[in-house]
Parts: sequence; C-alpha cells; structure tokens
Amino acid sequence: MSDRNRIEFGGNTSANQAGSYSKWVGFIFIFNLIVGTGALTLPATFAKAGWLLSINVILYLALISHMTVTFVIEAMAAANAVKTWQSFQVLKRSYDFENSHVNDDDDVENVETSSGMEEHTAERETDDPCATLLPRIKISKRLDRMPVYAQHSTLMYYRLDEKFELGEMATLFFNDVGRILFYLCICIYLYGDLSIYSAAIAKSLRDLFCDHVNATDSANFTIFDSTMDSLNLTLSNNETDNDAVTLCWHAYTLTRLNVYRLFLTGFIIIFGPFAVFSVQKTKYLQIVTALFRWCAFIFMISIAVKLLITDGAKGHPPTVNVFGIPALFGACVYSFMCHHSLPSLLAPIRNKHAISKILCADYILICMFYILLAMTGIFAFERIQDLYTLNFIPDEIDDYSFRAKLLVGIDYFLALFPICTLSASFPIIAITLRNNLQTLFLDMTHFESYNLFVRRILFPLLAVLPPFVITYFTESLTSLVAFTGSYAGAGIQYVIPVALVHYARTTCRELLGSGVVNQFESPFRSNYWLFFVLLWTATCVSLVTLNFFLKYNCRLVSDI
Repeated sequence: MSDRNRIEFGGNTSANQAGSYSKWVGFIFIFNLIVGTGALTLPATFAKAGWLLSINVILYLALISHMTVTFVIEAMAAANAVKTWQSFQVLKRSYDFENSHVNDDDDVENVETSSGMEEHTAERETDDPCATLLPRIKISKRLDRMPVYAQHSTLMYYRLDEKFELGEMATLFFNDVGRILFYLCICIYLYGDLSIYSAAIAKSLRDLFCDHVNATDSANFTIFDSTMDSLNLTLSNNETDNDAVTLCWHAYTLTRLNVYRLFLTGFIIIFGPFAVFSVQKTKYLQIVTALFRWCAFIFMISIAVKLLITDGAKGHPPTVNVFGIPALFGACVYSFMCHHSLPSLLAPIRNKHAISKILCADYILICMFYILLAMTGIFAFERIQDLYTLNFIPDEIDDYSFRAKLLVGIDYFLALFPICTLSASFPIIAITLRNNLQTLFLDMTHFESYNLFVRRILFPLLAVLPPFVITYFTESLTSLVAFTGSYAGAGIQYVIPVALVHYARTTCRELLGSGVVNQFESPFRSNYWLFFVLLWTATCVSLVTLNFFLKYNCRLVSDI
C-alpha cells in the first residue's frame, strides 16, 4: 500500500509522528512509570520476609509481571486490528453504494458529494452493531479506489499506533458482566492507591515535626522494641496502637496518632476538593517529579552504602521467614504495576518493533534497582520503617560544618520526598477514580441530564472519603500495600491481562481468520501460560487470605 493511502486510512499519521518519541525516551518513561513510591515499602517487606526469600520472590514476580505486560501489548494490537476491520466494513459499504449509484446514473460526473455519502453511511451504520463502535469516518474519493489486497495486509491490521486504554479494551472484548468486574477491580485498586498516598503523607509530616530519633542510632532501641519487631513478623502490625499512647512532643499531651490524624485531615481538606475539577499533569511537572524521584533514590542508596562502609552491617534480617510473604507479595505486585497506564506510553513510540526489547531491558534494570535499594537498606539500618524515607529523618546535631549541614539537608529532602511527589499525584488519582465510578454507575451518554449534586459533588466525595476513613483508623502502610497489591493489584496485573488477551485472540480469529498474524503477539502464546498465570494468582491470593486470617486470630488470642 502506498504511503498516501496509509495516511488517509490510518488516521492523522503526521500528527502522531509530531507527538511521538524515540525508543530511549520510551525506555525512560516506562522506567519512571514503574519505579514509584511502591519501591519505598520494599525494604521493610524484605526485612520481614528474609533477604534470600525476598530476592527469589521479586525475581519470580518480575518475570510474571513482564509476561502479563506482553499480554496487554498483544491485546492492544488486537484492538487496533478490530477497529481497522470495522473501518474496512464501513469503507466497503460506502464503496459498494457509490458504485451502484454510478451505474444507475448515466452521467458519471453527477456522483453524490462526499457529504451525501456520509449521511447514507451513517444510516447504514445504524443497522450494523459493529459500526456503532466506530467514530465518524470521513470518506474520500481516493479511498474508494483502494486496492483489494490492502485489506489483507498484516501491517494494516495489527498496529500499536492508536492508544487503547484498558477500559476501552474491556468494553470492546468483554460482555457487560466482565466490564463491570473490570471497573470494580480498578476502582478498588485506586482506592488503595489513595489510601496509601494519604497515609504516607500524613506519616511523613508527623514524623518530621514530632520529637524523633534517627533510625541509624541503635542506642535508641530497647529490648521491648526488638521484641515487638519479632512479634510483628508473625502478628499484625500494631504501630497504630503504639502511636496512640506515645506523645508527639514531651511538653504537650498530643499523641503521635492524634498528630497523624490532624495532618491527615488537613491534607484531605486541602487536596480533596481537586477531585471536583479537571486537573492534568503538565510535561514540566512530570520532568520535575521524575528528577526529584531519581535524586531521592540515589541519595538513599548512597547513604546506605556509606553507612555499611563506615559502620558495618547493623541490620540482621532473617534469611527466610514465610510469615512475611503476604506483605512481600503485595509490595512486589504494587511495585511492578504499570499495566493500567502502559497503553498511553506505548502508542507514541516511533519504533514499535523495539517495544519488546525496551520492556525487557526496563524490567531487568528495575529488578536490579529494587534489590539494590532493599538489600543496602536492610543491612545498613537496624530497624526499617514501613516507609523507607522515614529512616532518614534528620537528627539534631552539634556539628555546624558544611558537610554536616549538607547531610541534614539531604535528610530533609528525603523526608519531604513522599510529601511532594504524592501530593502532586493525589488529585490525578482521585479524578481518575471519580471518572471510573461515574462510568460504572451512570449513563455517560446522558451525563448532563443528572442533577448538579450527582454530577459535581457525589462522586468526588465517594472518591475521597473512603480512603480518608480507612487511613484515619490505620496508618500501617505495609498492611495497605499488602491488601491493595494482593487483591486489586493482582487482578489488574494478572487476571485482567489474561482475560483481555484470551478474548482478543478469540475475537480476531472470528473476524480475520487465522491467516493474519499478530506481529505483536506475546512470546508466551500458548494457552498453558494463561492457565499458569491464573493458577499462580489463585494460589497466591488464597495463601495471602489464609495468612491474614491466621494473623487476625493470633492477635485476638494475644489480646485475650
């Protein structure tokens, strides 16, 4: 097919090229998407589950996560193919109608105008359920002379040029029940995201302003602390109970839990109303946030390495502790999560054939980065906070040299890191959750018919209030991450990609036959891989649920 026909049919290709970027930029964007705040919970989960077990689990989960990413890519290419097939049907009907009209008319010059053809095509589309899925297609006279063999071009069908979000693919390939289950899963995951963000920000502010001790000083920990750490390997985290009786400042009666709730309430009051509006991340905000994140992670690794060199290993984590697997599983799933935003990053990449190599390199580098961050932390610090940046709370010093002040400045920078990055992301996540809730419960084609309360107030409240209530009663980030990653995160990262690629393959076989090959097909193309991922997910979720149940019963027994 000529480039001219490709541009006319494939959409605004020149516009797509203008907004595209190279494979190296795509590599960086995908790396920044995956490496987020979930990595800050990995050192604590490594310390509880044991360093050897944690390394093996994170490598295994990285492999499965990469596998399901290839499923998402294949499903996205299949969605492009289905839309291309539907577009060809509209073109074919228009071509047949024009030919019949020309044959019935003696004067070929009096052929209908393109506007008349569009009206007729629109009438014909109403009788075709497939055509209703398409946007309005503008037909030109040059397209009606498109060669027939172009309709059988593999490159024409399977592409990644047009972005298909997970929700769009779910609407295209799933039935009504599947679509509802998809939106429920992603809404639960976003609720977990907002809860983690709220708790992380409130805890960081509380620990920054309250009287504190630096986590590197082993003299600040008593035998009681060591005993509680051992119990927390098997029992539930009782950090909230401890903070309820510990004073924030020795001169005042406010406890650490009271101050945490005050900061949490203030944060929700300030940032919660943004869920009402339409807030978008700008390009410059993304760049600044990415630089901020990279600096923070480099500082944390460098400080931990420096402590290991100067002071030796203060941490003595176990080699294997099976009771830490649930939190480790949830943290690893959460830390490798990119599936819900992946289509937005893949579509602009110019060299689509390099996508598989980009993703493979990203996962290898990220896995090494996570292991380096966690391993240096668990051996450098005697006690690991559930949010790793809290190990770098600045301590009071008597040394006023430039080096000492610089280290204190870096500690403040790391302490403020979750506050700055998560505050910028909180409104975006809240708006995304609001939109998904509206899509799930409302008829968006008649959205303006609803009253002002439903359109502007109800769903922003439903997006913001539940995370506030959850984090008001618990500040345990380990538990929040474990629950979010183990259930909703596993659904988005494992179950949904498997379902999408299965139904995408079935749909494409029915529409295109088996002769047209998907060049973006996953290397794990056998159906046995799909069963393996589902079996692995069911096993892990069952073990996590059993472990949560046993820990709850243990806590009840200990309270009695």
